[in-house]
Amino acid sequence: MQIPRLHPDTVEEVKLRADIVDVVSEYVVLRKRGKDFVGLCPFHDEKSPSFTVSPNKQMYYCFGCQAGGNAIKFLMDLNKRHFTEVVLDLARRYQVPVQTLEPEQRQELQRQLSLREQLYEVLASTAQFYQHALRHTQQQKVMQYLQESRQLKEETIQQFGLGYAPSGWETLHRYLVEDKRYPVQLVEKAGLIKPRKEGGGYYDVFRDRLMIPIRDVQGRVIAFGGRTLTDEQPKYLNSPETELFSKGKTLFALDQAKDGIAKLDQAVVVEGYFDAIALHAAGINNAVASLGTALSIEQVRLLLRYTDSKQLVLNFDADKAGTNAAERAIGEIATLAYQGEVQLKILNLPNGKDADEYLHSHTAADYQQLLTNAPLWLNWQIDQIIKDRNLRQATDFQQVTQQIVKLLQNIVNSDTLNYYISYCAEILSLGDARLIPLRIENLLTQIAPTKVQSPSARVRKQEPKTPKLSLVNTERSLLERAEALLLQIYLHCPEQRQVIIDELEERNLELSLSHHRFLWLQISELTDEADLISSLQNRYLELSEELVLVAHLFHLNEKTNKEILRTPQVVQATLACMEIVLREKRCRHFMELWENIDIQAEPDKYKYYADAMYAEKTRLQELDKQRQFSITELL
Repeated sequence: MQIPRLHPDTVEEVKLRADIVDVVSEYVVLRKRGKDFVGLCPFHDEKSPSFTVSPNKQMYYCFGCQAGGNAIKFLMDLNKRHFTEVVLDLARRYQVPVQTLEPEQRQELQRQLSLREQLYEVLASTAQFYQHALRHTQQQKVMQYLQESRQLKEETIQQFGLGYAPSGWETLHRYLVEDKRYPVQLVEKAGLIKPRKEGGGYYDVFRDRLMIPIRDVQGRVIAFGGRTLTDEQPKYLNSPETELFSKGKTLFALDQAKDGIAKLDQAVVVEGYFDAIALHAAGINNAVASLGTALSIEQVRLLLRYTDSKQLVLNFDADKAGTNAAERAIGEIATLAYQGEVQLKILNLPNGKDADEYLHSHTAADYQQLLTNAPLWLNWQIDQIIKDRNLRQATDFQQVTQQIVKLLQNIVNSDTLNYYISYCAEILSLGDARLIPLRIENLLTQIAPTKVQSPSARVRKQEPKTPKLSLVNTERSLLERAEALLLQIYLHCPEQRQVIIDELEERNLELSLSHHRFLWLQISELTDEADLISSLQNRYLELSEELVLVAHLFHLNEKTNKEILRTPQVVQATLACMEIVLREKRCRHFMELWENIDIQAEPDKYKYYADAMYAEKTRLQELDKQRQFSITELL
């Protein structure tokens, strides 16, 4: 469902009605401490409670990991859900009327929300019907197949809600429409029945099939996969696309796997339903199935919510079909992998087995060891390129080199690219270390020359500049702290806002760090400064990726509370620090230009850069006097 943007009044009403203690206490054991509540933080492991919930401010904050926000932000971070989804759920829970920015869209939104709730109900009833049929059907072939062929225990069958669709053409239709009294159009929209082409009436989509419920992240049934136990084709049949189910945006077993993925910081993606089920049955509970399609960006981003290291392992067969499946499944992930946004690994199981078959003859520990040793996707591609090739033959060597160059040209991240240039040069040198520099230069020549710098040249260039790099790092640290403190004062001290704006304009200063500039842009777009932090947090909920680096500025702890007690002095000190960093950079720039000028050939330029350098140093002395105390003492 394409949900239109919610009206700010709806968001504000949800924030007012959703009690932070009520929401958080469902997930955290809270104890009263003074005016606030404390508990163990759900976002990181801790033994002493540092997680605080304030009923007065309707905010939570962890002094251990700096997680903080309101009830909406809490549910977004804890359950890895989107802003609109959380607001709509809280609106239903606290009976808040939902409005959109466009009034004419409200009625349609309400209709869509009502339809979705009805579809959830129909699909839940259907899942129960299939589960009942599995145990009460005259034919025992389905249960026998699960227990003997798939070697599944009763607890696993129940865990995944497996069932059976009877062979009759209208069995489910009669149950849902005649017995349960669901409207026939609703059952059709759920993807469970289809209209007959001739003679009128409907027939069941799934007949005489083993049924596997497909659930969303919250565990609600949204579709089904049906496996035939006969020669009927197709072997696997999925529900059609519906209001609730989009194949390219769904991963089978993610509701079961999300906690395991977060705990292990790794997601395993397999091809089939029973591969994922077998892995969970073996205790490997970070596995999902891709429903047989190439992984889409939506599916990948869904998985990446739960892993900090962004590590995905694609597990496919080691035979030719498995290799093709891996290449097909990667789909849109390739771009993310080349950019270094995802750690993509490939696990090919030996002897052409899938995960289900492998676990019939091996232990879970064996599988875990294969996961540990799985190569990164780029290494796997290189292995595929050199597989069955004789690099001592000129033709094979030339073809392999050309394919490697094409692969390297796709890599966007410069550090990754430099690593793989050296890695491939070692392979192409055939064990002769003396040839490695030559192979590196050959690869560099064939890749865009300006795209990468020779690793050896980069080392040589950096060696004499170590002190300067250290100075720059020190400057960035000081600048980071100074700008952060200035923004914190702007947020929490309304009386200083105009002073800060005027000083920045007078000194011709801008925030240097990108995340600070982004926050300043959000501030400048908000005209109502009466509740600036609340308004920014609403944007934070919608722009969490962009604002995550500055979220801690919305909160004050004991240390920052003390810092802003001397606000006017702190403002002057922070501004002075920002300008000092700028002036020192300019001074170094003019000095480098001045040192490289030939005084005999260009006397005017020599004098110009000398004067500019002197002016910057004079201003630096003034700024140093302007600082009444050290910014480092404040920070």
